[in-house]
Parts: sequence; C-alpha cells; structure tokens
Amino acid sequence: MMMEQTLRQGLPELGLSLDEQTQAALCSFGRAVVEQNKVMNLTAITEPEQVARLHLLDSLSVLAAADLSGKTLIDVGCGAGFPGVPLKIACPGVKLTLLDSLGKRMKWLETVLPTLGVQARCITARAEEEVSHCREQYDFATSRAVARLPILLELTAPYVKVGGAVLAMKGAAARQELEEAKRAISLLGLKLEQIREFPIDGTSHAVIVLRKVTPTPKQYPRRFAKIKQEPL
Repeated sequence: MMMEQTLRQGLPELGLSLDEQTQAALCSFGRAVVEQNKVMNLTAITEPEQVARLHLLDSLSVLAAADLSGKTLIDVGCGAGFPGVPLKIACPGVKLTLLDSLGKRMKWLETVLPTLGVQARCITARAEEEVSHCREQYDFATSRAVARLPILLELTAPYVKVGGAVLAMKGAAARQELEEAKRAISLLGLKLEQIREFPIDGTSHAVIVLRKVTPTPKQYPRRFAKIKQEPL
C-alpha cells in the first residue's frame, strides 16, 4: 500500500486530484513495471514509494503544465512507458503514441497495456527516423531523461504542429540546459512559454513548455550521430 499512499499524498503538491480508481490504475501500472523489471531491464527504481514519487508523480507533473484532454501526444523515447502511460491513465481523453527504439520494451507495453485498459499506439523506431511519417502532426511531444535539451529538442520538435508544444521533463539542471538550448530553440521554431518546477523527493523537477511558433526546417532532425556530435 506504500505506493498508493505516497501517490495520494503527492498529488496535492502538483495541484492535482484524481479519483481512487485512477490512483489504483496508476499503481497497477507501477507494479507491472516492477514485476517485469525482474526479467527485463526497465528501471533502476523498484522500491514502491520511489516508484510512486519518481515515476508516477514525476510523470503526472506534465498535467500541471498542459491540458492534454482531447489532444494528441507522442512520448519520445518512452522507455518503460513514462511519462506517457501515467498521463493516459490520468487523462483518458489524450490520444497517446509511445515511441522507443527498443523492440522488447515496446512488445511488453503492447502486451501489458490492454490488460490495464490503457489504449496507446506503440511504435518501435528511432525518433529521428520515424518523424518522416508523421512530421508536425502532434499537439504535444514529451520526453523524459532521454538527452540534454539541445539534443532532445531536435528529436521532439519536428513531431509537433505549429501551435502545439514540446513538454520537456528535466531535473535540477533545467535552467542551465535551457541556456545551452537557446540556439536550438530558435532554429527549431520554438519559443519558451513557461517552466513549471515541482519539488519531488527533495529535488527540483521541471516541465519546460516550449511552444511551436513556426514550422521546424526540413533539415531537422539530422542523423543521430550528427545530432550527438554537433548539438545545435
């Protein structure tokens, strides 16, 4: 019950209230990740309280920064399904696409999500390649712990339609990374709208909302080797 309790106590700090059924569904997903982690490397965080704080509440912080209801969202480099799956559980009206290059993870998500009553499109592909099929088609792109901000934005911004936003999840270095990403922000057609900071487990977690104001030039994203070697 520690997971439920920690989740329930943490919601008001994010300014969120969720009914008990939704909280139970979130914890069911948290437990499914911990269970699967015994046979597959999904997360280093397996202790119930920490799963509630660092996976579930951290993911839900996005809801305090953006209204996802009725919108399309792509979670780029979704890993074990964070933040995308908790966001879908808490906001069933969002149309969710999960994207990751690791086939085993995506297979597991495709299997487990229907058992939890969660609808999502699961795509196994590299972010910089998949975008050619769905460029500028999403209201929101989100990503957590994938790369430093200049790299992350080149991988996510091309998915977002003008008027939509990239919701970048960052830790204590959020503002420093924003400084680093100034050039990337302007080159990719983005504009900083707000930084929402939340205390989670004693450190600052941030959701950086970057509004898409003009189309991303066609030459982005570049090949990943190039993105890594020469970040914008």
